[in-house]
Amino acid sequence: MNWSEIFKHCAQVAGAFALALPLGWEREKDSGSAGIRTFPLVAVASCGYVLVAERVFGAGGPDHSRVLQGLITGIGFIGGGAILKGSDGVHGTATAASIWNTGAIGAAVAYGAYEIAILLSVINLLILQFLTPLRKQIHRKDSTT
Repeated sequence: MNWSEIFKHCAQVAGAFALALPLGWEREKDSGSAGIRTFPLVAVASCGYVLVAERVFGAGGPDHSRVLQGLITGIGFIGGGAILKGSDGVHGTATAASIWNTGAIGAAVAYGAYEIAILLSVINLLILQFLTPLRKQIHRKDSTT
């Protein structure tokens, strides 16, 4: 048992959790759908799959691309469940895209690409924080004309 490796993996999983939590919080308070539980779980699971792939297949190689392809597809399926079509239009696309992005955050953390994970998290949060009110304002103007 390699304690330094265990500590490193715990830190990586915790990092994925920490970078996804604000996104989940924002989605939870705004839409009430997938949120504070789903987002961290997606990031942690993505991080975990990549860490397992590194352990089983070693660093890099074609096997890693297959793991990433599976993650991208699987997380897209989860995100698809957040999209709802009703008589008043389609809802949940930002949540679905954010779930997909959260998977990329978890994978980036596992690969040690922390700058990418942080950038993805910050950009996603900024989009949700600042473009959601703008979107609502645009739609309000459309409904009054």
